[in-house]
Amino acid sequence: MSLEKLNAALVDEVRNLEQEGRAKTAERVIVGYEPPQGDFGPRYRLKGSGIGFIRMNSNSYLSLSHHPEVISEADKATHIFGVGPGAVRFIDGTFNYHVALERDIAEFVDKPAAKIFNSAYTANLGLALAIAGPRTYWVGDALNHNSIIRAMRIAGVPRENKAIYKHNDMDDLGRCLDHIPAGMDRVVVIFDGIFSMRGDNAPMTEIHRRCEPHRDRFSSGLVTVVDDSHGLGAYGATGRGTEDFCGTKADITVGTFGKAFGVNGGFVAASPELTETIRQKADTYIYTNPLSVADCAAASKALDIADSPAGAERLEHLRAMTGLFRQGISDLGWESIPGPHPIVPLLVRETEKTKKLVRHFYDHGVLVVGLAFPVVPKGDDTIRVQINAAHTEADIKTALGVLESFSS
Repeated sequence: MSLEKLNAALVDEVRNLEQEGRAKTAERVIVGYEPPQGDFGPRYRLKGSGIGFIRMNSNSYLSLSHHPEVISEADKATHIFGVGPGAVRFIDGTFNYHVALERDIAEFVDKPAAKIFNSAYTANLGLALAIAGPRTYWVGDALNHNSIIRAMRIAGVPRENKAIYKHNDMDDLGRCLDHIPAGMDRVVVIFDGIFSMRGDNAPMTEIHRRCEPHRDRFSSGLVTVVDDSHGLGAYGATGRGTEDFCGTKADITVGTFGKAFGVNGGFVAASPELTETIRQKADTYIYTNPLSVADCAAASKALDIADSPAGAERLEHLRAMTGLFRQGISDLGWESIPGPHPIVPLLVRETEKTKKLVRHFYDHGVLVVGLAFPVVPKGDDTIRVQINAAHTEADIKTALGVLESFSS
């Protein structure tokens, strides 16, 4: 069979993405890592470039991926059981490291039970497949992550079974709840904890207050779901994320090990009844191999570190570096979205200027990411800067110096 006709059609489709401004740029390839030296944090080498870069576009907020204890635990587990599980969970692909990680993450987020997935993306899909039904109604924030939006589509949620409220607009959430149609017996209110393009958080206390009067309206209940992938480990007094920051818990917590904890994988944490339903019904759990034991061992160790005095020190340093950068951009006259999260958006608001600034950072050894429509609304062109615990004061001042030297 020839791919000639399909290839030609696909070329046209990609060209259309480029014309719409939605095509991804060529991927840069990281080929080297340089440990911290002196006053400076680590540097990364890219294929085709002769300089070392400060990564300010990484989700690894606690900078644990190079922690020697995390690496050691992954190595030890691999030498015992090998590099892959060899089967899906229900066909003898469950190892003691999987069970231990589920116990550890449930304890970390203060939920009775958890199920782990290959990613938070597949966790959101699995949750939706497990709890959706013809009389389930979904209410979500307008800026929810793609995985939540896709989860509803894959679970077959019809248009009439969902409502979208304006971003963090609690009056609009109240309107959505008031107008849930008759005949629904289960309601899911779902939202990001930290919104990944903005760094702001869901007002969970107010969400809880708005939901509370509706809890008894539905025979299978109303539940809240927070996807706190960008919050856990990096936010709140103890690093427990948006629930910690707001002092309010969701009924179900979705998260990842691939950001603050520096490893790989995702999870859903809730009741034993819900996690068993996931085990029985979630395609993205049932029909794919689980995380390797190396991932599980590394993630469990990362949780241990995050929950230790050493983890508290990293979190405090992360806050200090975030505060230093935020103050610096304010002093330079740049607009941002306020808040303590290490996602710090530079609101450039012009597409070409955003591209030029991203290139300026790159030319001076700093990796950042530019965001344009449709990733962000038109006129909200943004550079997303992400601070992590490996950044030093010298690194932050270097990046601010690069920003100060920019001329549009």
